[in-house]
Amino acid sequence: MRKFTTILLWPVAAGVIVAVVMLSLFPEGINPHVKTVELYRTPAAGVSQSGPVSYADAVRQAAPAVVNIYTRREVESDGNQLLEDPYFRDYFGQQPNDPNSAPKSRSQTSLGSGVIISPQGYVLTNNHVIAGADVILVALRDGRETQAEVIGSDPETDIAVLRINLPDLPIITLGASDQLQIGDVVLAIGNPFGVGQTVTQGIVSATGRNRLGINTYENFIQTDAAINPGNSGGALIDAVGNMIGLNTAIFSRSGGSQGIGFAIPSDLARNVLENILTNGRVIRGWLGIEAQEMTPVLAESFGLKDNRGLIIAGIFRNSPAHQAGLQPGDILIRIDDVAVDNSRTAMNQIARTMPGQKMQMTILRNSQVSTIEVIIGDRPRQQPQG
Repeated sequence: MRKFTTILLWPVAAGVIVAVVMLSLFPEGINPHVKTVELYRTPAAGVSQSGPVSYADAVRQAAPAVVNIYTRREVESDGNQLLEDPYFRDYFGQQPNDPNSAPKSRSQTSLGSGVIISPQGYVLTNNHVIAGADVILVALRDGRETQAEVIGSDPETDIAVLRINLPDLPIITLGASDQLQIGDVVLAIGNPFGVGQTVTQGIVSATGRNRLGINTYENFIQTDAAINPGNSGGALIDAVGNMIGLNTAIFSRSGGSQGIGFAIPSDLARNVLENILTNGRVIRGWLGIEAQEMTPVLAESFGLKDNRGLIIAGIFRNSPAHQAGLQPGDILIRIDDVAVDNSRTAMNQIARTMPGQKMQMTILRNSQVSTIEVIIGDRPRQQPQG
């Protein structure tokens, strides 16, 4: 019996040994087409996920400081508004004008939003919301209304600072917009179409958006949170209720939200506010040139290996550039130690430099590289529109 058992066990042991050797040589198995698949499954129901289910706490903290802004201005009118329409004028015929009659006026109203940012009653909004207004009325969510005073404005960033005189004002907390990341949840609060305070939710779609042709100086937060007419000047807040942007514009072919909205970063808005309160306006450096972007075709014509740099197309008389000896046709390739990639970044670099400071301009002139020192001037103030 023992001999029979021994004879039976030898084939079994040999099979086990062969199997171990085969698995060590072919860890994926005998069939090489069968692959090991790793699956990642979501946690079981009931397990807490990151991020809040509701943003009610954030809205509860920020919304009371977001106000409605109503403006009115008087515009001259020569007569009946119906008769100014070509269709009605053709129907009724040309009406004689009385040369002795005084020009008539009519009221033009508009609406927008704003954000209370200090207990002293300072309110941030867009310049285009209040430009040209004769009367500015601010309405709080708690039902109080009051007229606002314009402290200052900066059309080049489309920011205006107002002040209201009311006690116990709700204040919004400013967040650090430079810490924003694409994908962060944001909420837009404002008064779209005058329906009343409204909150919409989305994410940060992009940061640092420029070359949009909206403002002279652009550094927008792009979001898909719905921003509609009337939202301008309202708050863009993060998931905990801090203001990280000032809603400003939408990209739309229909006039309504299409998921592409733009907000001015809170860091930029705060800088403009501090400049206006300290100096009465925003002080920016100025070189005094008209520049043209370098293109591959132009770079080839100048014999350049790449298309970096700016072509100086024109120079303002008696500007810092003129006084330093820059000439039309010069190619600006570096400002101090920073290579010039495009006009927008170069203009922002110069604007951040205080008037009176010196900057080194590296240029290419007649195929020769040289450096010219320029004393930056004070950028002339753009006249407010409206």
